Amino acid sequence: MDFLSFLYENIVYLFQGDHWKMAVMWIIGGVLIYLAIKKEMEPTLLLPLGFGAILVNLPFADAITEHGALTTLYDAGIANELFPLLLFIGIGAMIDFGPLLSNPKLMIFGAAAQFGIFFTFCLASMFFGINDAASIAIIGAADGPTAISVAQKLHSQYTGAIMVAAYSYMALVPIIQPPIIKLLTTKKERLIRMPYEAKSVSKTTKILFPIIITVIAGLAAPSAVSLVGFLMFGNLIRECGVLDSLSETAQKVLANLVTIFLGISIASQMTADKFLQPQTLLILGLGLFAFIFDTAGGVLFAKLINLFSKKKINPMIGAAGISAFPMSGRIVHKMGLQEDPQNFLLMHSIGVNVSGQIASVIAGGLILNFFM
Repeated sequence: MDFLSFLYENIVYLFQGDHWKMAVMWIIGGVLIYLAIKKEMEPTLLLPLGFGAILVNLPFADAITEHGALTTLYDAGIANELFPLLLFIGIGAMIDFGPLLSNPKLMIFGAAAQFGIFFTFCLASMFFGINDAASIAIIGAADGPTAISVAQKLHSQYTGAIMVAAYSYMALVPIIQPPIIKLLTTKKERLIRMPYEAKSVSKTTKILFPIIITVIAGLAAPSAVSLVGFLMFGNLIRECGVLDSLSETAQKVLANLVTIFLGISIASQMTADKFLQPQTLLILGLGLFAFIFDTAGGVLFAKLINLFSKKKINPMIGAAGISAFPMSGRIVHKMGLQEDPQNFLLMHSIGVNVSGQIASVIAGGLILNFFM
């Protein structure tokens, strides 16, 4: 068969039955690529997702056959949770727990911002089985690796949609959070200044912190040991002071490389027959619902504290309690500067953001303890 004849048959194929849905996925992939390049919205996530969505929806594509390249990557890195765990090492190496350790009370905001997970679980259980509902609810953690791990361990039949929703919403945090924060706060509240009182944190404390957190998490939520352990191992590499080159490699080379493989592997699940389903749209809606309520939970909790505290807190920092590190922390800081160019909330928001990273992993472990 010559090239033109083969091309013609593939085009005709797209207009038969439901195959037109493949073309819809090309459009979805194109939108993700546009957001990544034009809007610079987490390009390391959205670009592989967008290109992969196009790649896997080409007629008779070999990438997702039984021994195709993307199938092999998925089996090697997603099905066994290897990519998420390796990525956690890189994330751990990026995190500076100094702001949190110098002001430990920020930890409560990370916990408060997980409210949406459990609220969404109650709502999702009305439409899905218990394990699927629990897997969907963890999208609200704003933590892709945790969402993948929970969905895989609970054997959710919607793992692909959950992975896509989790990573897509992480990338869309700059769009989702600001309107919610503004809706729930007054201008006066957004203008509250929080001077950063730098407190020195000893090197010993920074080294002991990831070890202690791993032990506590292991005793409280054994199912989260891998997630917490790899995250804290990455942070220990950073803080130990004798593995600087390894820490730099984990932060840059490892994190970026794994993110590329992770994004395009997740895209292997974005085939039209799996993705363009009513259940997928419902999961995307529930995931957005979880993100909104997580953000709202953190902001409203900060407002509640202000009712009883003489030293007022800028309630916007509560929104950084979701796990989307460091995007959420940066968003709150930028919003603070927009209201008052002299109001620097970065250290506070990042402290809350890293507490949310820990809280989301522990929340995932608790869900696994309940439902495995």
